[in-house]
Amino acid sequence: MKITFAHMGNLYITVKALLEDLGAEVVVPPMPSKRTLSIGSRYSPEFACLPLKVNIGNYIEAMELGADTIAMAGGVGPCRFGLYGEVQREILKALGYEFEMIIIEPPQGRLRHVLRQLGRLVGRNSVGKYVSAVRLAWAKMTAVDELEKVVQRVRPFESRRGAATAALASALKLVDEASSIAQVKRALEDGREMLLSVRAPENSVPDPPRIGIVGEVYVVLEPFVNFEVERRLGEMGVLVERSIYIGDWVREHLFKDLLRLRKGRRPYDLAKPYLCHFVGGHGVETVGHTVEYAKRRFDGVIQLAPFTCMPEIVAQDVLPSVSRDLGIPVMTLVFDEHSSDAGVLTRLEAFVDLVERSRRRRAAKGARG
Repeated sequence: MKITFAHMGNLYITVKALLEDLGAEVVVPPMPSKRTLSIGSRYSPEFACLPLKVNIGNYIEAMELGADTIAMAGGVGPCRFGLYGEVQREILKALGYEFEMIIIEPPQGRLRHVLRQLGRLVGRNSVGKYVSAVRLAWAKMTAVDELEKVVQRVRPFESRRGAATAALASALKLVDEASSIAQVKRALEDGREMLLSVRAPENSVPDPPRIGIVGEVYVVLEPFVNFEVERRLGEMGVLVERSIYIGDWVREHLFKDLLRLRKGRRPYDLAKPYLCHFVGGHGVETVGHTVEYAKRRFDGVIQLAPFTCMPEIVAQDVLPSVSRDLGIPVMTLVFDEHSSDAGVLTRLEAFVDLVERSRRRRAAKGARG
């Protein structure tokens, strides 16, 4: 059995560590590319959202490398994500591929159910082995999140354009290659030092504008589909903070679900009175985090969403009211297979210019007041 899965940012480092530590043979698909998207778009329904199309491309490229088993997350609620495992299975079967797809459904407090699903992927393992594998995977996930946060703080101040991105790639490689928790800790420290070493002296750069990134989790986390929005903004001199990281998603949607703990209410509380009920996906979180960024006096917010994503469409309809009431510029970028690099870059440049002018107006108003 050779197991593969779809990319979502740097999640592959965590998933690969977990499965390999449990004795599975893993085939990591090539990083998403134009070829990946072209393959997925060719065989997917036209109005399916972008994540499904890229996933299909990931699976086909992985099966070309010998994968015969696909691990896919399931879901519940209004978002169509919960259907995509079955849709993808039918598409690939119709194309003649021979494989097994194992859909890991949300645990909803059922530990045995989760272990049974994992057992189908990796075979029998002791409880101790599961604990050890989860600890290593968790350490790598935490390290990846921390390195991504560091690069966001460093990139606007980098001494040479692209230096922070290159340092991050080297740091992530160290984490990926680590085989113990102690090695992961060393990789994190070494990676943090590499990133901080490319930062220019503090007094050589001005105070950068701050922009928050919100939206649908896949598009927010996967740089290929969002045309590397974080990197581009950072290289424009913007301090970026996104509303979700892999660790946040796992804590909220796996462990708290597994243990039936109350999930974090802050985004839901902040979203009121603009959006006061669950709409699926990350719709409420998109609104709540936009309110939070406004309260933290960020200079702007960018929503990232796949075309036809209903939860984000609901959020997009609400965000102009948030922007008006709280005085924070908000822009929505919607992505599909027809999105262009030039178009995204032009809109980012225009939004950063808008944010800068807004900052200057506020500064002038404060000086007069």
